[in-house]
Amino acid sequence: MTTTSEQVSEQSTRQVSKRVSQSVFDGSHLRVVLLVDVHDGAQQQFLEAYEQLGKQVAAVPGHISDQLCQSIENPSQWLITSEWESAPPFLAWVNSEEHVRMVKPLHSCVRDTRSLRFHIVRETGNGAPSAGRRLQVSPRIGDGVIRHALTFTVKPGSEPEVARILADYASPEAQVDETTRLLRTSLFMHGNRVVRAIEVRGDLLAALRHVAQQPEVRAVEEAINPYLEQHRDLNDQESARVFFTRAALPAVHHVTADEAAEGERHALHYQARPGSGMRLAELLAQGDVAAAEDAGGPILRSTIYQRDDDVVRLIDVRAGQRPDLDPPAALADLLTGSAVRMELITDRRSPGA
Repeated sequence: MTTTSEQVSEQSTRQVSKRVSQSVFDGSHLRVVLLVDVHDGAQQQFLEAYEQLGKQVAAVPGHISDQLCQSIENPSQWLITSEWESAPPFLAWVNSEEHVRMVKPLHSCVRDTRSLRFHIVRETGNGAPSAGRRLQVSPRIGDGVIRHALTFTVKPGSEPEVARILADYASPEAQVDETTRLLRTSLFMHGNRVVRAIEVRGDLLAALRHVAQQPEVRAVEEAINPYLEQHRDLNDQESARVFFTRAALPAVHHVTADEAAEGERHALHYQARPGSGMRLAELLAQGDVAAAEDAGGPILRSTIYQRDDDVVRLIDVRAGQRPDLDPPAALADLLTGSAVRMELITDRRSPGA
């Protein structure tokens, strides 16, 4: 029998789903699909590395099960699927230093990987879904845009020069392929922290690879290398991979109140107390969903990015309006200090975006 609270939750989810195009906070079970291309002749090495990794992953909170599959057509192609109680515990693990260490043995035998994450919406089979399994209540309505960000720090004292370099570059070609296009890049700084947010229509991985290969972008990345606090060598595949893995700042929630209206873009950085980043991101997301329900309110769009204890809130505000962007006092216990408003260094839209 469905309780009143469950009915309210379901109704709320259905209402929010009309606006929210991305969210990890609905509590439904998560299916992760990892496509792996293994070097020829390295299949046994890959299998042994996976078996060791599997033992470690089994102890991660929120993990339910894993399957490893090998293609019947191409022995170099493998598929790893895993199921998690919900998205937050998976993201907390996959974005951790522990994960970086766990997967290191796989790198020498893997040519390429692609990770896909899905909430489970429906199930069929010989019987009802397993007891306690939570399914996504209804489809979310998206806008076809994938949002992602990077964050990293530069050496103190180098901020003015880094800002100059990052603001002064030629935009790369927007069209990646027939289905993928770069839409917008927004870059912010506060102190020695840099946040670069990108919006893509199509394939995010293809877009990131396309951007990395552009001479104008490569020149900028090489120019800031001496100022980075975390060393990287873009000519060393492993060094570059580790840097961008640690810099990744995934979008965990997005809500749009008005798709057509243009606004002013703001970014706020929140430093959560150890272990509180995901909870802080969830509460900020709830507040922005409530704000989006006000049709004449100042917030047009909001995206929450989170990795470990770093949370970034990117907000488009109606022109001429100055809302209070500070977090509610109720969130103070989750923060190490006040939220900081970041300085906009550059905000570029691709033609036709």
